[in-house]
Order: sequence, then structure tokens, then C-alpha cells
Amino acid sequence: MHRATLREVAVMAGVHPATASRALNRQTEGLVNAETAARIKRIAAEMGYTPNPIARSLKTSRSASIGLVIPDLTNPLFPPIVRGVEDVLRPIGYNAWIVNTDSRPDVEKAAVESFRQRNVEGFVFATAHLKHPLLDELAAASTPMVLVNRRSTRTDIPSVTPDDAAGVAMAMQHLVDLGHTKIVHLAGPQDLSTGVNRRRAFLASLDELGLPAESSRVIICDEWSEQAGAKGMRAMLDSGPDFTAVLAGNDLLALGVYDALSERGLRCPDDISVVGFNDIPFMDKVFPALTTVRIPHYEIGAEAARLLLEVLRDPNRHPRSLLLPLTLVVRSSTGPVRAGN
Repeated sequence: MHRATLREVAVMAGVHPATASRALNRQTEGLVNAETAARIKRIAAEMGYTPNPIARSLKTSRSASIGLVIPDLTNPLFPPIVRGVEDVLRPIGYNAWIVNTDSRPDVEKAAVESFRQRNVEGFVFATAHLKHPLLDELAAASTPMVLVNRRSTRTDIPSVTPDDAAGVAMAMQHLVDLGHTKIVHLAGPQDLSTGVNRRRAFLASLDELGLPAESSRVIICDEWSEQAGAKGMRAMLDSGPDFTAVLAGNDLLALGVYDALSERGLRCPDDISVVGFNDIPFMDKVFPALTTVRIPHYEIGAEAARLLLEVLRDPNRHPRSLLLPLTLVVRSSTGPVRAGN
């Protein structure tokens, strides 16, 4: 089956191929007389013409696409971020090309190189580690990019992240209001800004709330997963210190806490209160429904897309980063300290 070419559309419309190209490109159609553009579009539709975006990007070095790099699409916090990015880009004719790296640097590097060969105009990274050689390399090449949910140690890369410190403070105040003074923090990986910032905020809250540091403890988990949360909680229970509440670094770790408590015949919140972080989908459906700090994941993705567009329009502008406010969602996994605890 013959596929109509741009030149054939131009001949039928009685215009130069460059004029036809402008009329059929959402970003340049305003350069063509409205009546002429409408005629070209009608003829292109009748002929079944569809533009070749790869050929266009090779000619213009612009692809109207960005690379969206995700560490683990099975983690429920990332799909809303992806949706936020796409909902901002789609109305202006941009596409997000998504890659899942499984948190593997080699996969990430290969994907980024593939995207660059296809002339993507910028990147949104949800994979940033505090020290991240690939980001350093891209920044040195002045590659437009924005980090989401995490940050690196660099201050010259724009980012959109949750206000982790404020979220931890809200969670800790909630537990203290319920009478808890012996609180354990299950912290996430310490090579990620989310793990580091929430741990630091927990330690700062102990001081601000007047809680003795010796009555609380931090357990470091090596990954953000239910399995890691269960492992960390088992270690805490085995060590024997007295505690009445757990602040988990994210909801997956909190689910692991549930698993470990159930194994030991302990009840939540009667024996141990548990607070999570993220409010990923279905945390209101688990038993007991999880008290957690809600992060506006969709808004993080949307703001990241807007920031990247700002960078693309003005590459020389000073890098701008955003901290988004969080809310505490109180459910049934937290309760008052029982008498005698």
C-alpha cells in the first residue's frame, strides 16, 4: 500500500513542501495562512498522510519528546508521576518516552544514550542517587533535565521533590500527641536523598519534641521494599528495646512492618502503632488502614514537566527547584499508647 508523501500533499495543495510541513506541524502551523493551513490539513487527511516524526527530528534536531527515566514501574508511587508529566506535555505536542531501569546503572546509561540518538530534547529522572556519575556527565554537557522525587548533591540541576522534613515532623507530632515517646524509624537507603532526608528529619524531630534520643532508634533498610521493611523490623524486635511506634521511611517498608508484627503475634495499633510515607494506592484498603504522609505524586510529575519546558525555552535561566507540601492522612494503624507501655 502506497504511503502518501509530504511532497505529494504539497503538490495536491498547490504549495511548496516547506509550507505543507509547517501547516502539518502543531508548533509551526501559526506561520501559515489559516485558510491555506486548513486546506493542506484536509488534503493530507484525504490522502492518508501521516508525518514521520523520526525523519522530522533528524532534519530539525528536535523531536518534541522527552525521556522519562523511572527506577521501578512496579512501585505504585511512579505511575501518578508519569501521568502528571504526560498530562502537561501532551496538549503542547510533546511525548514522554518512558524507560524502566530496574535501578541498574548500565540499563539507565544505555537507555539515555538511545534517547539522545533519537534527539529527545530533555530528561525527567526519577532515578537520582546522591552521587550519580551519569547525571554529572549530562550536566557537564548542558543537557536539559529535571529530577523528580529525589535529588543529587548537585545544586545546578532543577528538581521537584516533596517536603520530607515537614512530612516527618507532622508524623512525629501525631505520634507524640497519642502519647508515644519510644519511636523507631525504618530509614530507606542512604545513597538516596529520600532516605537521607527522612532520617535526618526524624533525628531533628526527636530534639524538637524533647524526646530522649536513647529511647528511639534508626534501622537502615538497603532498599525501598516490603521485604526490606520486614527484615528491618525483625532485627528491631530481636534486639529487645522497648518501643511503641514505628515511623517507616515509605509505605512499602510499613507493609513489611505489618508482616513482621504479624509473624510475632503483635497487633497494630494495640501493641505497635505504624506510620508510613507516600500514601501509595490501596493504603486505605490494607488492614489496618495505614496512617501515612501523603505525597502529591501527580503534581510532582506535572511540575517537573513544566520546569523542563522552562529549561527548554530558556537554557540559560538559573536552575529552579520546588518543594511541594505534604499532608498527614490519619487512619487506623495509629492509636494511643496502651497503659503499661
